[in-house]
Amino acid sequence: MPFVLDSQAEDAVSERLALVRDYFEAREGAQKTPQAGIAPYKPLAPDALYLSPGELSDRLGAVPVARLTPFSLPGSAARTVIECGAQAGRSFAPERADEAASVFDAAAAHIKDLQGSGHHVILGSWSDGSRDRLCGVLADHGLRKPVAITRLSDVYALKRGTDAAVAVWGLESGFTVGELAVVSEGDILGDRLVRQKRKAKRPQDVILEVQALQPGDLVVHADHGIGRFVGLKTVHAAGAPHDCLELQYTGGLLLLPVENIELLTRYGSEDAEVALDRLGGGAWQARKARMKRRILEMAGELIKVAAQRFVRQAPRLVPPEGLYGEFAARFAFEETEDQANAIDAVLTDLNAGRPMDRLVCGDVGFGKTEVALRGAFAAAISARQVAVIVPTTLLARQHYRTFTERFKGLPIQIAQLSRFVPAAEMKQVRAGLADGRVDIVVGTHALLAKTIAFKNLGLIIVDEEQHFGVSHKERLKALQADVHVLTLSATPIPRTLQLAMTGVRELSIIATPPVDRLAVRTFVTPFDPLLIREALLRERYRGGQSFYVVPRIEDLAEVKAFLDREMPETKIAIAHGQMAAGQLEDVMTAFYEGKFDVLLSTTIVESGLDIPTANTLIVHRADMFGLAQLYQLRGRVGRSKARAYALFTTPANRTLTTQAEQRLKVLQTLDTLGAGFQLASHDLDIRGAGNLLGDAQSGHIKEVGYELYQQMLEDAVTALKAGIDEPVEEAWSPTIALGAPVTIPEDYVEDLGVRLALYRRLSTIHDDAEMESFGAELIDRFGPLPPEVEQLLKIGTIKILCLAANVAKIEAGPKGVVVHFRERSFANPQGLVAYVAEQASFAKVRPDMSVVFIRELDSIPERLKTATQVLRSLVKIAQGSKKAA
Repeated sequence: MPFVLDSQAEDAVSERLALVRDYFEAREGAQKTPQAGIAPYKPLAPDALYLSPGELSDRLGAVPVARLTPFSLPGSAARTVIECGAQAGRSFAPERADEAASVFDAAAAHIKDLQGSGHHVILGSWSDGSRDRLCGVLADHGLRKPVAITRLSDVYALKRGTDAAVAVWGLESGFTVGELAVVSEGDILGDRLVRQKRKAKRPQDVILEVQALQPGDLVVHADHGIGRFVGLKTVHAAGAPHDCLELQYTGGLLLLPVENIELLTRYGSEDAEVALDRLGGGAWQARKARMKRRILEMAGELIKVAAQRFVRQAPRLVPPEGLYGEFAARFAFEETEDQANAIDAVLTDLNAGRPMDRLVCGDVGFGKTEVALRGAFAAAISARQVAVIVPTTLLARQHYRTFTERFKGLPIQIAQLSRFVPAAEMKQVRAGLADGRVDIVVGTHALLAKTIAFKNLGLIIVDEEQHFGVSHKERLKALQADVHVLTLSATPIPRTLQLAMTGVRELSIIATPPVDRLAVRTFVTPFDPLLIREALLRERYRGGQSFYVVPRIEDLAEVKAFLDREMPETKIAIAHGQMAAGQLEDVMTAFYEGKFDVLLSTTIVESGLDIPTANTLIVHRADMFGLAQLYQLRGRVGRSKARAYALFTTPANRTLTTQAEQRLKVLQTLDTLGAGFQLASHDLDIRGAGNLLGDAQSGHIKEVGYELYQQMLEDAVTALKAGIDEPVEEAWSPTIALGAPVTIPEDYVEDLGVRLALYRRLSTIHDDAEMESFGAELIDRFGPLPPEVEQLLKIGTIKILCLAANVAKIEAGPKGVVVHFRERSFANPQGLVAYVAEQASFAKVRPDMSVVFIRELDSIPERLKTATQVLRSLVKIAQGSKKAA
């Protein structure tokens, strides 16, 4: 295999090997003088892990090597490059922008033109999955299926003018050089960062993904009650493998087919005292019936709470279109899709004429502040006062600066109310709020004091809502009788999330990360001075800054002495909540301006701080922090395009508590962008939602488990909103027996948890478009679909059709298809009779009212295809009845 070396490759290798040698010597030196509380570390010699310069030279000497140079080529070599006639490939951006045009038709036509002009054409894709999907789509648009190649020389063996080649070749854009033309996936579909986004997920779908089942979890089956999930078991039914979930109950085991997994919900947090239900017993059904009646009553109370808000009047706040456009243009970035949706929802609420009560749940750094700014502009420009309430003085200071900068030049008076503000100025601010001179005030809990009076309050913005206690929220309730309320949080408390999920509060989720944002790399490790030194110095050498956070003020002196000893070359600032306001202001300003390399602080930096140059975080004694605290702290870094790192250290000579170990484990697994909502869901699952309307609620949840309780409450609220005051119909799932494999092979998706999550997601799909999107996602993540997974997706489609046609069971064999309807009659019996009559001798009705469709179906694909066709016809007949009605 040939090697291509950059012009600076040799220098880079030398520097890297020197760094490795220095690191090894530092480790060896530390072992000679061990210190208490530091993890022992026995380093391997560099030669055991890395090639020596001599070994590298020998290996490169045995293969062809091309060395790149930044200088122009002499003589004939330069002429050779020029004569090749290299030029950039065609971009299909105009077709992507034109809704009436088809980018795939244009791409297929362009490839045919290249072939017609005598070029060898290669289609370059990003991955095996995208290669197969792209080839399939282009084939549907008239292009002869390209031939897969792995070597560049293979393209010249293909017949020019008729055969195109396709290769996994990750190019941003294509090119033409000589007889070779390359069309990249990026040319056709656009930059990966700005491609059209998939349909936004509902909050419930996000929770389903994070709450993946694990063996040993308590679960609740809709028909059989509380059991314990044992694991995934593959059984053979009708000669084909069928994945089933094995559930342990009192008195026996239950095997639940994976296509019916939606009948299963998690009980919630592990509770050893919960008694398992007995299979076939009547206790569960009686308990569930009682619960339905209680939940219907609770749903009615929730509806009343929501209705009270709907009947109250609030000012309509509509910003002037031109002026609003100018204000929005001051935003230095392009809004993400979720961010734009949240902004539109807030502006719509402000113009609805009733009090807004909206929760915007967005991950740290995903743009919640911009949503607040747009809402504040709409209120302030409509001559209504805005109160922005935040939990800390540092966040108040940052928001005050942000609001002042964005509203510069506009006739809007902005003030700050926190301990950073001198007493005389604070008195003026209070007077300005009372007489209406102050339009927007940013402050801490001080804004909730009874001495604060507003002349014309129109909008309350609560940032980092999870930090406010019950007394603060009661004061907010008193303020918000007829004003709009916008709540922002990355990790909302369980009760807030529960109210939003049940529809009492409006909910917007910002789950789309800003373009170019990278996830923070997270490491949990015993305290190691060399690792900390390396992390802090690496950040300093790349021109960035670091946070070093300790749990208590008394830890600051010890850690400061450690940093002075280990890193005398760094400039360190100290910040904590007991410092004088002026001193803290000076320290934070100096750090923001880059005058210090490391900010050593307590959790005062936890909420909302935005310092783009700070991209390394060290948390001392991470076992002493809460889960949401750690997540918020990690959100202080990684707010720009640079890769950020978070290092959570634990004592090397102490055993962590089970809870602390679990928190750190959860945090390390939630290392993707947008995991804040998942963390809140995890918290909601463990702690429960608290008291929504009465003390009895926690008892209700214990009877049926959190997830089923949430589902039943949501269904009841939805039904009451639609005017239905009867208990909601039981959830049901059809039985599908077609003799086809129902499995995701282990060699396709190895991880059990991922397979279970995929089965669960498949059970929530409701239409063909979602199924196609899910299939494309599988190809992207795991590669080309094996036959078993292709058939599983088709069975998923059949299940959707069964639910739509009210089919309880569908069977297929060599002689035909049998359809069993549920006890409730078919939606359009006259249409069904006419359809059966049309089939003549190929369909008949059995005494049990099932319908047999007689066909010769020797293969599994034929059975799947015929069952789908029959069910689509039945759905069409049933829906025709509904339209007629």
